[in-house]
Amino acid sequence: MDFGFGVEDEAFRAEAREWLSEHAGSVQDRRAWERTLGRAGWIGLGWGESGYGNRTASLTQQVVWAEEYVRAGAPPRCGHIGEKLLAPTLLAHGSDEQKARFLPLIAAGDELWCQGYSEPGAGSDLAGVRTRAVRDGACFRISGQKIWTSLAQEADWCFVLARSEAGSRRHRGLSFLLVPMDQPGRIEVRPIRQMTGTSEFNEVFFDGAYARVEHVVGGEGNGWRVAMSLLGFERGVSTLAQQIGFAEELARVVRTARDSGALGDPVVRDGLVRLWAELRVMRWNALRTLGSSGDAGAPSVAKLLWGGWHQRLGELAVRVRGAAGGVGPVEWSASVPYEVDADQHLFLFSRADTLYGGSDEIQRTIIAERVLGLPREPKGDVG
Repeated sequence: MDFGFGVEDEAFRAEAREWLSEHAGSVQDRRAWERTLGRAGWIGLGWGESGYGNRTASLTQQVVWAEEYVRAGAPPRCGHIGEKLLAPTLLAHGSDEQKARFLPLIAAGDELWCQGYSEPGAGSDLAGVRTRAVRDGACFRISGQKIWTSLAQEADWCFVLARSEAGSRRHRGLSFLLVPMDQPGRIEVRPIRQMTGTSEFNEVFFDGAYARVEHVVGGEGNGWRVAMSLLGFERGVSTLAQQIGFAEELARVVRTARDSGALGDPVVRDGLVRLWAELRVMRWNALRTLGSSGDAGAPSVAKLLWGGWHQRLGELAVRVRGAAGGVGPVEWSASVPYEVDADQHLFLFSRADTLYGGSDEIQRTIIAERVLGLPREPKGDVG
């Protein structure tokens, strides 16, 4: 199997690399950076001939852009949830009015989105959501709580999975709503401080927040189908870009092991070689399944592979530094908590890799039931 890129792909790579080298270090504000990307036509590469995106790129060219973006050390994206998740969902399930209203502003980098799926007690078990959406004339009134919501502090809009049919259970009676975040007194965002000391995730509380009836995607009561479709867009091209970042982290750990003398330990050396080989296998597997719509288990296999791999890398990153990997700087004091360094952040943050985006248990269940055809486990009703 040929895992290479064609002549057109390499020309596209040269263009992307040149543009990123000129612009990636010139913008400080993340929202301004999204607009810079939009003006240059780099948002919406995967939207095809929809007419709502910017330039059109093939699947392999999308991979090229994602990889070069990471290699260039470009700023972390704050518009990717709208571009990579909501936009494909609207193209598949949205009305013409919804596409015309939201897609151009996503492509321009002018509106940012967050995802309102997980709830306390309904994370991986998404069908157990309890957030309610009650019809009130020309809008729905939403009440409930979402958790682990990335970018909620910056987002202009949130797509929310809520229970719109009273008395419904599990995946029935759910609706997929587009909710404006600028509703003081009706929406409250609370950052979640993590072990790393950072707050990438948030709790979001809805107290009668409104969503217009025409902003229900896929029709009232069809939220489960739309939500599952969106999750199918969550992996793919982004997985290959993620692996570029993984490779850079692995290279840093190898350098640390060499500098500290830990490379002389055969156990450490074996661990590094295994991680390198597994990363290569993950890349080949991702390329092999790229664009495959018939392999229902491919995203779950990929998630299982990289989640465990990244955790093992984090463990080794701390191990090669010995005792120094577990302590903070000399100037640390109990009253002024220190910031963890890159290796410590890798170790701590990767603890969540086998949980977020669908836990390992959920991924194994998907593979067992949808790919291997094993009998489903009985599930109790959740209101």
